[in-house]
Amino acid sequence: MVPVPGPVVGLPFSDGQIPIRTSAPPDWNSSDFGNIAAIWLITGGAAILWRLIAQVGALALAAIYFIFAAFWLPRFYTAPHFFGFRISLILGLIGGVCQQLILVAAAVLVYASLTKRDSAWLSRVPLLVRWTLGLSSIKFGVGHLTDLQIVAANVPKWMPLGGHFWAILTGIAFMLAGLAILSGILDMLAARLLGLMLFVFSVLVLAPGPFAHPHDHVVWGANAYNLAAVGAAWIFAESIATGRRDRANDVGRIK
Repeated sequence: MVPVPGPVVGLPFSDGQIPIRTSAPPDWNSSDFGNIAAIWLITGGAAILWRLIAQVGALALAAIYFIFAAFWLPRFYTAPHFFGFRISLILGLIGGVCQQLILVAAAVLVYASLTKRDSAWLSRVPLLVRWTLGLSSIKFGVGHLTDLQIVAANVPKWMPLGGHFWAILTGIAFMLAGLAILSGILDMLAARLLGLMLFVFSVLVLAPGPFAHPHDHVVWGANAYNLAAVGAAWIFAESIATGRRDRANDVGRIK
């Protein structure tokens, strides 16, 4: 989930904004804030690769993604005033928050995995991550099904069966993955397949964007974010596998 590529490609753009839709308040969405956030993400991403300071990097990433999530909250008040109250609008805003929270959850999970000491708070991290990822995945699925036309338009024309088929299929897949993660039934498989689906989406839908529009930082940011989301799903899957191995080893030592 190292987010270095996104900020790196964002710094050279003339407006200085990071190529990630953070929905920052207008007064904050300046080149100064964009550059600060980009440097923050680069530093956190680099730190998480160095085990000695990986915990610091994980906390830094959790903090910046939490700030990005908080930027969505005022829009729950302002957006209905501008566009009128619609369920689809509220769902879209919730989806924006969820997009950032799954990265917060993954960063916190990385931090917890590197912590040696035991604490009641750290013991609750896997459960909090499970609920965050599970509920967010269900929300993404609902979003696919309620915004069918928009999602279908993003499906490459060369794919068989048409855009609506793939929009419905991926929406159902998101919801099933979320339910599996929440229930703990085939949760590790669900998380791995969720990450794989997001990765395929990156390759088929998002990857061509920077080649077609190399000066559009939104398409670069979409690729960077989606790869971070892939990492978040796979980090959770690996945490499940690690937990099960540890429990099996504990049982073996008792015997």
